[in-house]
Amino acid sequence: MTAALQEMAEVLGVAIEYEPLAHRDGEYRHDLKLIRLREGMTLRMERSILAHELAHAVFGDAPSAYGPVNAKQERRADEWAALRLINVEAYRDAEQRWDGHVGAMAYDLGVISRLVETYRSLLLRLGDTTYLEPRMGAGQWAHREDLEGVH
Repeated sequence: MTAALQEMAEVLGVAIEYEPLAHRDGEYRHDLKLIRLREGMTLRMERSILAHELAHAVFGDAPSAYGPVNAKQERRADEWAALRLINVEAYRDAEQRWDGHVGAMAYDLGVISRLVETYRSLLLRLGDTTYLEPRMGAGQWAHREDLEGVH
């Protein structure tokens, strides 16, 4: 577990426990302010799952009987985790080094493949420019990368 993620859990007042979870890698219990992680995961899996579960804590997510609510919470948690564990320079370097191969990029970036795919979904490429987290309106993005001359 990385120190930054551990510190974030402490700031949020969330405890982290390791248990032999049978059917999942992790879970967040908002009523207990508790993240449970499956014992024995690889470091990059543990790091990715912990960041995902911390996102649920940040947003105060609780399971819903309504499927679309759960799907939205899961997508938002993956996006939050990807944006905290992957930075644009490291992503660009990994994408160029591994010619866009998601598995190799994930290994290089120290995350699971799902977070690389999620990060990729947050990018918008227009011509020779890539935008991270584009929103409506001029100048509305988290990061802009001009790729002129890069193949």
